[in-house]
Amino acid sequence: MLPFLRKGFLPKDQKLFVNKINKVTGLAPKNIPVYILAFTHSSFLNLEDSNSDSNERLEFLGDAILDSVVAELLFKKFPFKNEGFLTEMRSRLVKRDTLNMIAEKIGLRELVSTGKGNVNNGSKSILGNALEALIGAVFLDYGYDKTKKFIDNRLVKPFIDIEELISTTDNYKSLILEWADKNNRKVYFDIVKIVKHKSYSDFTAQVRVNEKIKGKGVGRSKKKAEQVAAADACQKLKIKVG
Repeated sequence: MLPFLRKGFLPKDQKLFVNKINKVTGLAPKNIPVYILAFTHSSFLNLEDSNSDSNERLEFLGDAILDSVVAELLFKKFPFKNEGFLTEMRSRLVKRDTLNMIAEKIGLRELVSTGKGNVNNGSKSILGNALEALIGAVFLDYGYDKTKKFIDNRLVKPFIDIEELISTTDNYKSLILEWADKNNRKVYFDIVKIVKHKSYSDFTAQVRVNEKIKGKGVGRSKKKAEQVAAADACQKLKIKVG
C-alpha cells in the first residue's frame, strides 16, 4: 500500500472519485491507489520525508508517455514532413499552457489535492502536472495502447486543432531572447551541423543558455533550425508561450 494511504488518506467518496476518473478517461480504474496518487500534490502531504509519495514521479512518467504518443501521432499524420517540423509541432502540442487548458476543461481542478485544499487560480500549472500524472497512472493501469487511445481520443482530438496549430506562427527565438533579457541570462544560437542533399540542406542548430545546451532543432534553413531549437529550449525551460 502507498505510504500516504497508510496514513488514512482516501477520497471522501471513493465511488464518486472512481466515476470521475472513468468519465475523464473512458476507462474503469482497476488500480485505484495509483489514480489517488496522480492527484496528490506534494504540498498536500507536507511531510519531512523527501521519499514520500506524491504525483511527481507519475508526472515524470506521464510526460515521457505523452511525448512518445504525440510523436507517433504526428509521425503518422505527416508522413512527408521532416524532423524539424515534427519536433516543433510536438513542442506546441505538449506545451504547458495547452496541458493546463485541457486539464481545466476535462475537470481535473476538483480532483487535485494540495496543501491548500483545492487548486486556486494562482496554481494553474498544477493542473497540467496533474494531467501528466494521470497519463502515467493510466499507463500503469492499462498499458501503452489504451493510454495512446486515451490521449488521442480524449485529449488531442476534442481540444487541439492541429491544422490551426500549424498555421499559427510562434516566434520562439524572440521569446527566449526576451526571457533571457528579463532574467539576466545570455543566449547563443549555433549551427552545429549541415547535411547537404541534392536539392536542399538540413541545418542543425542548438541553443545555449549561459553556455549550457538547452535546445536542439533541425530545419532546411538556418532560421528554421534556430526556431525549432528555440521551441525545444522554451519547452525545457518552461517558458510561457502564447
